[in-house]
Amino acid sequence: MEASIVIPCHNARRWIGQSIRSALEQASENIEVIVVDDASSDDSAAEIRTFGSRVKLIHGIWRNGSTARNRGLEQARGEWIQFLDADDLLAPGKIASQLAAASESMDMIHSPLIVREERADGSSVETVTRPTADTDLVERWLRWELCQTGAALWRTEALRRIGGWKEGLPCCQDNELVLRALQAGLRIGFVEGPPAIYRIWSEETVCRRDPRRVVRQKTALIDDCLAWLDREGRMNDRYRTAAGQACFAMARTLAVHDIDEAAAYFNERKNRGLIAVAGPAAPARFRLIERFAGFKNAERVAAWLR
Repeated sequence: MEASIVIPCHNARRWIGQSIRSALEQASENIEVIVVDDASSDDSAAEIRTFGSRVKLIHGIWRNGSTARNRGLEQARGEWIQFLDADDLLAPGKIASQLAAASESMDMIHSPLIVREERADGSSVETVTRPTADTDLVERWLRWELCQTGAALWRTEALRRIGGWKEGLPCCQDNELVLRALQAGLRIGFVEGPPAIYRIWSEETVCRRDPRRVVRQKTALIDDCLAWLDREGRMNDRYRTAAGQACFAMARTLAVHDIDEAAAYFNERKNRGLIAVAGPAAPARFRLIERFAGFKNAERVAAWLR
């Protein structure tokens, strides 16, 4: 078995059929598809069964995506393993392209990602994301570019060796997993091939329903990464800047919900040298106002302009 595709599912009747079809269309008889139904109360299981023997269905009650992924990891027979959320898709040829680039020296391969924002009127907007040029793996991770769940193809044995997915983590599960892979010295490569498709269709998905929780978890992971770099004697200005830009973007996210909370976060990070007012979250007007009038006033102007 060349590769296994594991799809955790919880009440995803609306999407799961499309997700499974994108997995089955990877055009290889050496691919198995495993769907882990985690206590769905809708008709997800009935939809999954329509695919018959082409899909292995596992039932359980865990109420946690990472736990469901680990159950699939336990059952997978493929040398390589792909995880795909139940509302996401794989472009045709995605896995074949990655397998063609695989070598004995690689433990994980990632590809570009299409972020597809689907609107209530049926229209959608797509953005292609790929690693920033001239950045190493740690810097890519600090920039949150390494990598979304569906974009990665893992060597199964290597993933099992680092303990699989961290169960119980409420969000940022893929980022936490990749950080542990980096810390364990797993070998990660990138191939410019067909993408995974990450669908944003609701504000109630795991990473969007509670922005404050995401900021807390992401900040904790960044601090973990920086502490590791310090211990290893690897900290440098590029890593600190990348972390600072990520923290600045999170401060701006918080400001949409509570400007005082955002200012407190901004100042705490700034006092630690972990704010960089730069990057996509820092347009020229904002930078100018922040420089002369401070973060809170810059956010007030931004809110007025919105």
